[in-house]
Amino acid sequence: MPGGTRSLAIVMDDPDAVAAVGKQWVHWTAWNIGAGTAEIAGGLPAGAVEGRTDFGEVGYGGPAPPDREHVYVFSLYALDAELDLEPGAARDSLESSMRGHIVATARLRGRYAP
Repeated sequence: MPGGTRSLAIVMDDPDAVAAVGKQWVHWTAWNIGAGTAEIAGGLPAGAVEGRTDFGEVGYGGPAPPDREHVYVFSLYALDAELDLEPGAARDSLESSMRGHIVATARLRGRYAP
């Protein structure tokens, strides 16, 4: 982790959804993931918080392209703070809370077709 990292945040979205539904679809947001977390398997570590997806639910909403193959983007943010957001907060609230606290960013892109 970059120096000064106190927590991590993740956003998973589908930019290809714009053509099908008119917006970039949010599949997952999570924050306050411990800076020492090396892997997420079987659930988030204690203390981590999840936000609301565009499916209207809190938690992970997997790939679900409505029309064709889509590219899904996982953005990982190293932050110099823990965020004071309620569970179920929307992506815009997460992004606003991260402003000024991002130490580094990494992205992973994957493809999925129905």
